[in-house]
Amino acid sequence: MAVDDTPFGALVAPPPPLAGPPGADPPELVIQLGRALHAAGSPANRIEEGMAAAARRLGIGGQFFSTPTALFASFTDARGERRTILERVQPGEVNLERMSDLDELLGRLADGSVDARQAAARLRDFDATGARYGPALTTLSFALASGGAAQFLGGGVGEMAAATAVGLLTGILATFATRAPAVGRIFEPLAALLASLVATLAAAALAPLSAFLVTLAGLIVLVPGLTLTVAISELASRQLVSGSSRLAGALTLFFAIALGVAVGAQLGVRLLGAAPPAADPHPLGELWRWAALLVSGLCFTVLLRARPRDAGWVMLAGVLAIEGVRLGGRLLGSQLGAFVGALLVGLGANLFARLRRRPAAVMQVPGLIILVPGSLGFRSLSALLERDVLSGVQAAFAALLVAIALATGILLANVVIPPRRLL
Repeated sequence: MAVDDTPFGALVAPPPPLAGPPGADPPELVIQLGRALHAAGSPANRIEEGMAAAARRLGIGGQFFSTPTALFASFTDARGERRTILERVQPGEVNLERMSDLDELLGRLADGSVDARQAAARLRDFDATGARYGPALTTLSFALASGGAAQFLGGGVGEMAAATAVGLLTGILATFATRAPAVGRIFEPLAALLASLVATLAAAALAPLSAFLVTLAGLIVLVPGLTLTVAISELASRQLVSGSSRLAGALTLFFAIALGVAVGAQLGVRLLGAAPPAADPHPLGELWRWAALLVSGLCFTVLLRARPRDAGWVMLAGVLAIEGVRLGGRLLGSQLGAFVGALLVGLGANLFARLRRRPAAVMQVPGLIILVPGSLGFRSLSALLERDVLSGVQAAFAALLVAIALATGILLANVVIPPRRLL
């Protein structure tokens, strides 16, 4: 939708394109770049910076504003003519490979190795490219990531096996939701209901087994802890509209998942006739933790749609996150220990970006996923649904504190090692 600063009668004809390279409309190209960055899951500040860099290269002035559901761009040419464009978009899922592609394209556009027409053609090629990883591999990654999460959360062999089964069901439902829009609209609460029901039945059949831990691990990929952390980071970066919108979306999703879990647990109790016995998990040894970290790194490479050759960097981010939290826990306590983990992940990601000339998100996003306070937020809502208000408020405060610690760690890392100014 394009709106010109002209009388209403002039809106019947489209405004002329601003001056720029022949064969392409520079403002439209900038909007296409912003739309692609948005679809790849980039935060608001990166989208606006990328659009501004492209506009400077194309020789047009512009101001840009990104929200999770809309892009605004106002362009001004040398004659002072202004053109404002509103682009309606949907919140995008993280796609690390597409971020790398767009980073390379912005770099080539900046150094002049491609012109506007070639850049537009390259963007069309991106849109035409299918998913690198098929539904079978993606579903398997859901399952194995859930099993690894059960180990990180302190589960034993039983919890890992049950969480893997729950993750497999979640992955199958996710594949189905991509093909059925009606299911996709209620995917998260439906997946939570299914996970909680299966975990409750498994806890009764395979006692002793922690149904809560199995449920959380089976849904760990869906819990919006990363969205909550990005929202806090955007608010800290003065991206108030985008940060507030993203924060509201994360909280809404938390409540939807908690509702699904509560309904699933009650269905399980009705089917069993009684609640399964409570059980404390028995954590496994150090070797299992490293095995889970290796498997989780490979799974997140698929789930975050990174390039296969980036799997090693994804796993390194996980190591920095885990070891950083352990170090921070000894220095600052369990909750503020996330600050040290985020600082190490941010430093490693920015160093990777500068040395390899790649987006810092390739390492930063996987590392943050391991650190995010999704489990604490989930525990908070579960306690509130059970009318344990004190525990719920305490867990909610702890989740918010961890999110703030993560955002602060990333911001401090950007001061110590400034990030590359593309992506």
